[in-house]
Amino acid sequence: MMLPVALLLLGGLAAALGPRLLARAAWVDREPVLALWVWQCVVAAVLLCCALAMSLTAAAAWGAVRGHVFAPAPRGVIDAYALHAYGPWAGAVAVVLACGGAWTAAMLTREVGSARVRRLRRRAELRARAPRLPGETAGDRLVVLEGERPEAWWLPGTSPRLVVTTAALRRLDRRQLDAVLAHEQGHARARHDWLLHCSSALARGFPQVPVFAAFRDEMHRLVELAADDVASRRFGRLALALALVELNEGRGVFGPCPTAQAAVERRVDRLLAAEPRLTPARRLRLTAAAAFVPVVPLLVTFGPALSVLR
Repeated sequence: MMLPVALLLLGGLAAALGPRLLARAAWVDREPVLALWVWQCVVAAVLLCCALAMSLTAAAAWGAVRGHVFAPAPRGVIDAYALHAYGPWAGAVAVVLACGGAWTAAMLTREVGSARVRRLRRRAELRARAPRLPGETAGDRLVVLEGERPEAWWLPGTSPRLVVTTAALRRLDRRQLDAVLAHEQGHARARHDWLLHCSSALARGFPQVPVFAAFRDEMHRLVELAADDVASRRFGRLALALALVELNEGRGVFGPCPTAQAAVERRVDRLLAAEPRLTPARRLRLTAAAAFVPVVPLLVTFGPALSVLR
């Protein structure tokens, strides 16, 4: 039973230390794409630890599962894991972990389904407000709506739409509008919607686990910073910062009292500060270190087998 316990402790350690180390890191806002990668590796390591522990305990509890998990392995490898010594608790642990996996899948399915319903509702509202004109094809991605509030957003799906209100067209100059559109296209190209779905599903499914709540909050923040960087590299930080001000100043974002859109003010400050990126060598080291995090549970799991086969 020592190996599954070690995996669960390793998963708990990753869940406890990962968010703290990332919260203290000074480079996160400077490299949001790298931070997204590190967060995904940490969460993947936590989930992988649980999945591997479930597989080992299930293999110890039931011979049918053992036959599938260790089907291609020689007898010496199976003996190295000492599955017979796991005790009567192996089945209970496997069932609990399997229920957690099934609950995660159910939450993800629910999150994707809810997002699809919201998307269909918004598409119906969009068709009602902006019916297709003669000669307009389904492939047209830009939709202009009459509206008094300056807004721009990307509506994902099989036929994605980029929606801009007439108020935004009046308030933004050409470069600012291009920067806003590039920001929204950055979300679409990176498929940020799937990151948000997965993080929200984990946070809603396991509200008692702090790492999943932090994962969801950071995903919502970092995808905006990543899309900001995509747009600013093409059209400049100042153009995007001015566009954010024009789109949000009427909502009380920049007043003395904090609002739900207070993150916009921090995004503008970040764009204007223009802090330099990390060096390529340091980015490479951080990327490799993050990629190694989910590899550790695999090394721990396959350690007994490798010691026999070498």
